[in-house]
Amino acid sequence: MHEAFALTKNFIQQQIDLGFDEVYTQVKTKKPTAKKEDGPVPRGLSDFYHQIKNCKKCHLYSTRTNFVFGAGNPRADLMLIGEAPGREEDLQGEPFVGAAGKLLDKMLAAIKFSREDVFVANILKCRPPENRDPRPDEIETCKPYLLQQIKLIQPEIICALGRISAQVLLETKSPLGQLRGKIHDWKGIKFLVTYHPAALLRYQQYKRPAWEDLKLLRREYDKLNP
Repeated sequence: MHEAFALTKNFIQQQIDLGFDEVYTQVKTKKPTAKKEDGPVPRGLSDFYHQIKNCKKCHLYSTRTNFVFGAGNPRADLMLIGEAPGREEDLQGEPFVGAAGKLLDKMLAAIKFSREDVFVANILKCRPPENRDPRPDEIETCKPYLLQQIKLIQPEIICALGRISAQVLLETKSPLGQLRGKIHDWKGIKFLVTYHPAALLRYQQYKRPAWEDLKLLRREYDKLNP
């Protein structure tokens, strides 16, 4: 450190002795790396859908029937996020339209919401074979689409439906039981976690805590929209 200071001092003195009243130095700056974009910046959800609906970035495109983009209010204050389309969703091209979707409608109605009030999407846009859990590489490929949807919608609250969507977005391995029942912060957006409707169909004991989550969701929503 002292050696570097001495060298700098000597250099400046030499410049003065030579008659220069300013000292010029050359600083090398790293040039910004150009980012490869998937296409032009979308003007809205419809524009974005048409940009990505024929996606073939991962192998799931070869087994899907439909690309399941998401559905609902493009200006929703509340966004619900599941993990991946199931059989009925793949056939119809809409999220949460099977038995779990019907239960979700009832859950929303219980806290005075309808599908027209919210936007529903999934981490993955294509159905994994046999409804297996999404794989890390599939999540990594498809997650940017979801992030762009959130950016376009600008919700005030996000509710993750199930363990996988909660862990992916919160970037944690904590179990669902530790994540639900509280308010998280996700990039400045209020973030709640509850059980996936499909889990509630299989395990009746989860319905009571899920109801508590829904009441918490409604209370937080009302705080933002009195």
